[in-house]
Amino acid sequence: MFDIMGMMGKIKEAQSKIKDAQAKLVHLTAEGESGAGLVKVTVNGNRKVLKIDIDESLLTPNDKEMLSDLVVAATNIAMDAIEVKIKAAMKSATDGVIPNIPGMDLGGMFG
Repeated sequence: MFDIMGMMGKIKEAQSKIKDAQAKLVHLTAEGESGAGLVKVTVNGNRKVLKIDIDESLLTPNDKEMLSDLVVAATNIAMDAIEVKIKAAMKSATDGVIPNIPGMDLGGMFG
């Protein structure tokens, strides 16, 4: 027979672990580079840009459009990298608490 009270306890435990893990996401960081490392962007697990490093060789009026493109590319790379880290951290936090139900993708729960 289905144990509803046991399942409710697991849900509360999972909610608590998810909340704790989300609070720690601010400490996760990822970096994205473009232009062979001329532009570097660092983001955190709260999807906030922390730092942008731009090589001085790009700081000329003629390179404005290219610089903009490189910043966008580096930011997108960093955001993709942090998403992987966020999902891994959240999966680790809920491992063994949330059952693996075939056909049910809970990955979007953490985004």
